[in-house]
Amino acid sequence: MIILDTSAVAALTRGHRALHLLADNMAHTPGDWLHVPALCLMYGEAASENLAREALALPGVLVDPLDRTAAATVGAMVRDGWGEPDTCHALYVATPHQESGGMSIILTGREDDYPPGILTVDIDSPGMLGFH
Repeated sequence: MIILDTSAVAALTRGHRALHLLADNMAHTPGDWLHVPALCLMYGEAASENLAREALALPGVLVDPLDRTAAATVGAMVRDGWGEPDTCHALYVATPHQESGGMSIILTGREDDYPPGILTVDIDSPGMLGFH
């Protein structure tokens, strides 16, 4: 599973070439989505008007909800110092769950926000996920 955090979804809506190519590829692959945690979408919208509308209009984007289990877990992660609510929601979505299977990749412009052991890829790294 590929997850876009707040910085990545903001870059996507600003026209980040590699992320647009990735979203287009995901839209043409049945069952594949770019996952955007709901709190990442909310933080992005709070910082940039119409970000959510632009992100949701793109094909291949799926918002992961903050259901009651996620809300309790993300709240505990914030309390325990894992990061801001949006970062913790991205971590929660990236954690292997019964429905998602293995470890996920978090695409981000803020790799330092994530603890060691979490697979993150900087959206501006050369050849990010094979795109140049």
